[in-house]
Amino acid sequence: MLAASTLLILATLAGYALLCAIRPFAVCRTCSGTGLREARKGIKLCRRCRGTRYRLRIGRRLHNHARRLHTDGTRTRPTTDKERLPWQ
Repeated sequence: MLAASTLLILATLAGYALLCAIRPFAVCRTCSGTGLREARKGIKLCRRCRGTRYRLRIGRRLHNHARRLHTDGTRTRPTTDKERLPWQ
């Protein structure tokens, strides 16, 4: 029973990761994909999507953040033995 539920959870996560890779944008839930929202004084652009009608999925946002962290933390060129690093 535990193995079946674990496989179901892993399959769901894999499916969501595939969805985020194929279609990173989803329809905005605040404006229902119109890009506009009703306000007291009339109609304004949606704050969440800024009028584009689409928002970035949470999984894709996490992927972009992890990729940016990895890129920022990785050296762009290898160091040589002759080169001294500041903390040595």
